[in-house]
Amino acid sequence: MEHIDAKTFKEKINSDSEGVIIDVRTPEEEIEGTIENSININIMDADFPEKIKNIEKGKNYYIFCRSGGRSASACEFMEENGYSNTYNLIGGINAWNNLK
Repeated sequence: MEHIDAKTFKEKINSDSEGVIIDVRTPEEEIEGTIENSININIMDADFPEKIKNIEKGKNYYIFCRSGGRSASACEFMEENGYSNTYNLIGGINAWNNLK
C-alpha cells in the first residue's frame, strides 16, 4: 500500500488507463462528490470482503473514502488478500475536492 496525496493520486489515475478507482464510502456520502470512473464498494457492507475478492488481481487500485481512514483499511485488507498495487488517497474526497 502506498499513501499518496491528492495531486499524485490525480496524476496516477490520469496516466493509468488500466487502473481501477474504488470509492469505499457509503452511498449517502456520495453527495460530497466523487471521482470520475470510480466504482463504489462500500466498506461498511457485510459483503465488502466478498466483493473485493471477486475483482481481478494484478491491476493498480486507487482507493478513496471521505478522509483517508477507511480507504487505508480497505488497502490493508486488499494487500492481505493478494492485491499488491493499492494506493490510498490521503485526505480522501475532502482532499480531492480541494484540488479544484
